[in-house]
Amino acid sequence: MNYSVEKACEILERTPVVLRSLLSEISPDWTMCNEGPDTFSPYDVVGHLIHGEKTDWVPRIKRILETGTTIAFDAYDRFAQNENSKGKTLEHLLDEFEKLRVQNMIWLRSLGLSSKDMERKGLHPALKEVTLKNLLATWVVHDLTHIAQITRVMAKQYKEEIGPWTEFFRILSF
Repeated sequence: MNYSVEKACEILERTPVVLRSLLSEISPDWTMCNEGPDTFSPYDVVGHLIHGEKTDWVPRIKRILETGTTIAFDAYDRFAQNENSKGKTLEHLLDEFEKLRVQNMIWLRSLGLSSKDMERKGLHPALKEVTLKNLLATWVVHDLTHIAQITRVMAKQYKEEIGPWTEFFRILSF
């Protein structure tokens, strides 16, 4: 599938709804579990997505449009949510993420990006030159990856409980 802002927004706009539907008002046994050290619980993922809404996607889009490859993107702290989410409930995080995502989708659509804009380049600190299209497509894949991560972490909570059926569920082997 070729990238388009409209197709991307179909996913990006639904992510908060998907997360709220999956995570709202369920036991911390589901939302606070992870896969070991330096991995994310569903709670952590929501905090991570909030941090990305504030410091990653929009600032990098702006950087590409304003400075191209003359100034590299700021480094991204993958674990900033550990501090930023302290003392916040999951419901609060879901509300915050939804609010930020709505604002960012309105802003993204307001840009009226052309196919020529999609080829504009920015400078990633590790990957070097990337296009705006690369960045925007990555935003979608990032959301989908974290939705898959959440469901995988949650599924693993019953890995031992399903007994011999484990062999039929690839999600449990990742």
